Amino acid sequence: MLTFTLRRLASGLGLLVVISMLTYTLLFFSSTAIARNILGEQATPEQIALKEAELGLDQPLPVRYLGWAGAALRGDLGQSWFNGEPVTQTILNRLPVTLVLMIVSIVLVALIATALGVLAAVRRGWVDQTVQVGAVVGDAIPGFVLALLLVTIFAVNLGWFPAVSTIRPGAGLEAWIVSLSLPVIAIVLNYVTSSAQQIRSAVIKELEKDYVRTLRSRGLGEREIVLKNVLRSAAPAGLTVLSLQFIGLLGGVIILEQIFAIAGIGPLLVTATTVGDIPVVMGMTIVAVVIVIIVNLLVDVAQGALNPKVRLS
Repeated sequence: MLTFTLRRLASGLGLLVVISMLTYTLLFFSSTAIARNILGEQATPEQIALKEAELGLDQPLPVRYLGWAGAALRGDLGQSWFNGEPVTQTILNRLPVTLVLMIVSIVLVALIATALGVLAAVRRGWVDQTVQVGAVVGDAIPGFVLALLLVTIFAVNLGWFPAVSTIRPGAGLEAWIVSLSLPVIAIVLNYVTSSAQQIRSAVIKELEKDYVRTLRSRGLGEREIVLKNVLRSAAPAGLTVLSLQFIGLLGGVIILEQIFAIAGIGPLLVTATTVGDIPVVMGMTIVAVVIVIIVNLLVDVAQGALNPKVRLS
């Protein structure tokens, strides 16, 4: 198991290096007149040249990347080119809000989707039809549309929740709950039925296998068979779906945080991309890739524990 985990970790670190190189290269090739954007249109050629030298933009691209990568390995992602704030500290100040939103949402999706998927597979009937219709509707309606509907109905019209986030430094638990409730509901509504459909399919596939018929012939109850045997065998498929959902949230949460004015990584990334603040964009890219690597590693380890054959792949 240790060898399997180390192998997966090594592949994740290799992916991190490749993505950081590609992102760094693409950002500098796609960004022009960086120094002028920082200094403004009134800057003189001499001022622009001095700024480029200060930022290291006069050096070859490989030299710039190696310098940035060396600092990043020490935990130093540089400073923002526009406000001078350390990138690492800026991200750490905003990341907890985003992670709480994502983790709470995916846990609720996992619990509800598992319950719905198992019920749909075992009971069939109207539960199964509801899950399948809900999956189609959930895939068809973008998450930001659901978010806007929730804001309009429950925040603007009914006033049950704040229209914008009240999470501030030192905010209490109540502020976190009322500010994240609508975004979490929007994510759950958008993801739960599609996840439930995938779990339903995995459970049905397991229920049709010979070992289930053998267990039934031995007199075991349906509930015991499903909870102790079928769910364990269907778990890898469910874990894969939920991990993909979690990774997909990295993109969707940016829009949701904009809609609900949540001070997470979403508004930070949008602002940094708009003005061309490359150190912040690179820092956010590295954080996103690290999150993806950690999630995939945890899923691979869990699947390896559930199914020893996975360790040999």
